[in-house]
Amino acid sequence: MPDRQTSVPGGDYVVKVSPGASLAQSAAPGSAFARARPVFLPRQLSDEELALFVSVGQRRELVPREMIFRKGELGRAMFVIEAGSIQLEFGDGMPDKLIGPREFFGELALFIGNHARVANAVAAEASVLRVIEHAEFETLLQTQAPLLAQFMRRSFSYLVASEQQLIQNLKRRNEDLLVTLDSLRQTQTQLSTAERLVRTDELTGLCNRRGLYHYLDELRARRDPGMRLGLLLIDIDHFKQINDHYGHLTGDLALRAVAREVQQAAAATDLPCRLGGDEFAVLVQVHDAEELRGRAAQIAAGVRGLRFHAPAENLLVSVSIGASLCHETSEWSAWYSDSDCALYLVKGEGGDNFRVIA
Repeated sequence: MPDRQTSVPGGDYVVKVSPGASLAQSAAPGSAFARARPVFLPRQLSDEELALFVSVGQRRELVPREMIFRKGELGRAMFVIEAGSIQLEFGDGMPDKLIGPREFFGELALFIGNHARVANAVAAEASVLRVIEHAEFETLLQTQAPLLAQFMRRSFSYLVASEQQLIQNLKRRNEDLLVTLDSLRQTQTQLSTAERLVRTDELTGLCNRRGLYHYLDELRARRDPGMRLGLLLIDIDHFKQINDHYGHLTGDLALRAVAREVQQAAAATDLPCRLGGDEFAVLVQVHDAEELRGRAAQIAAGVRGLRFHAPAENLLVSVSIGASLCHETSEWSAWYSDSDCALYLVKGEGGDNFRVIA
């Protein structure tokens, strides 16, 4: 039986778990560690991409709270964060997003030209940007086509996922009207909608436990034969203190914001769900443990970057994540137990981190 692997705090190493040994024993001081490849989030540039954009981009230094652009403005430049952090303020009741070094924003202005900005962009602290104008980007397309193609493919994938999430949010806002109209057309549609609602968490719009169990019953037919199953369990750190200090309305706002980050990290073949309280899960189909580790890193970083409006402007939210690759011959209870074991270790170390059992 091969060794299993699990990540250690910070996500930079993996621990080999020997057959018959517990995860806690394998993670004890003195265990052997092996360096893993660095994990970049979907909106973080690789070393080659960063070097390329820094070489052609105009350097711009910002002071705290300096406005870069306003929502609705037309733009023709992309921005790369070299140092510091930028706050994206979407408005319309949506939480702000904090992004940092290696990340980029405003790329649609390069791809389609004269694109209206969808958020205010403000320096959260003293920061340094690289401004990539349309002319420089066109030159790079001619001279660095393979690297630019890699960058654009990843950017388009992220933009499509974001657009799908926006559409889902808009559908949820109008769900009652749609259900009413459909019910006038045919009774079958009404019954189907009622069944779906029973399997959906009312607060977050994610699948609930009932929906998860229904999905598991049909999992064999949904499987991609070339992929492996993985399970991520996600807990919001110190959620009771959030409710006690800010109130339950803010607690609900935090739950919805975390749910959006969980949904954002899920692919079309994955099932994100809220198991109850502050516990979420994502059943994923991945190629290997490294991809599973990347999903966990994306969720943790996305939640860490959430910013809220008054009276919760000082609220910082983090999550603990335990994940595992699922053994094909095991049942849900075994998958849950493996991921829960990893989650328990993260919680014991203070949270705001992830571990992966491979």
